[in-house]
Amino acid sequence: MDYNKFLDEILTSLIHEDGSDLHLGTGRKPAVRINGQLVFLSNKEILKPEDMIGILGVFLGSEKTKKFLEEKEADFSFVFKGTTSLRGNAFFQRNSVCIALRLIPKAKSFEELHLPEILKTFAMKKQGFFLVVGPVGQGKSTTLSTMINFVNKESTAHIVTIEDPIEYIYPQERSIVDQREIGLDTKDFPDALKAVLREDVNVILIGEMRSTETISAAVTAAETGHLVFSTLHTNNASQTIDRIIDSFPPGQQEQIRLQLSSSLLGILSQRLVPRIAGGRIPVFELLINNNAVANLIREKRTFEINNVIETSSEQGMIDMNRYLVELVAKGEISMESAYQYSFNPKALERMI
Repeated sequence: MDYNKFLDEILTSLIHEDGSDLHLGTGRKPAVRINGQLVFLSNKEILKPEDMIGILGVFLGSEKTKKFLEEKEADFSFVFKGTTSLRGNAFFQRNSVCIALRLIPKAKSFEELHLPEILKTFAMKKQGFFLVVGPVGQGKSTTLSTMINFVNKESTAHIVTIEDPIEYIYPQERSIVDQREIGLDTKDFPDALKAVLREDVNVILIGEMRSTETISAAVTAAETGHLVFSTLHTNNASQTIDRIIDSFPPGQQEQIRLQLSSSLLGILSQRLVPRIAGGRIPVFELLINNNAVANLIREKRTFEINNVIETSSEQGMIDMNRYLVELVAKGEISMESAYQYSFNPKALERMI
């Protein structure tokens, strides 16, 4: 097999179909992920052990391939045709070589992603803490990349991203964008966050808040004059606030509650819902931290936040159920999908 030609064909197909990932493994056909679904490529042959070693050689070269065979795992980057970047991980399963590749897309516009225009307001804030939350694979990083690139184009700022791995590459615009990858450019999130405050930074993107130490550093950075963006794997705004506070020991929870009430700008929760016409469309809940919300956070009444969101659309807040109903009315999504993705199906039923 001509492995360069094989990869040329398969990666061209991945890009053409707007796919996100490529999976290669011994004993199976290649598979691509398109619109969140894995699709096996029926026109390709089942990969043999020697094929996987040959493909690894293209990605890693002979010396790094030897090192991988000894260490059993390898992270790598690959540039396809000089324009498309990919991040890869090679690993073993049942003593067989596998490769998972993630396409690193270019940041898209608000209009292309159907994002609410109000997010541009948050992107241009001078300081504060903004979170995009939701389960894995729901477009959180894509949304944040659009907000970061908006800052990049519209202001002269120093932006530092701390990611594991880097997911989007930002072109040189009006801002400076320095992208640091955990394990390659810095040891871990806490170390990178300590250093970033000494780097004359305006905007900080934290790929994911995985520890109490990272959360504490992020909130402190937002309090001290920086605009901080990050993600959490939580379902909605009220759960996100509770998760952040509960991650701290009891003796520190009151302090983080006060910090969060003053530094939080907003929380966007999003899902990708199947469209009737094909593909997926994002749906949102948006909490904006106004005086009422700040009081609820301080007074341990986060369970009332959902009511605030439902009754504050005139302030720009977005209720998920209302958003789903609008998409159903426009013929974008089915009623079944609306019920499936609703946080509160009973309330949705009352709205229909």
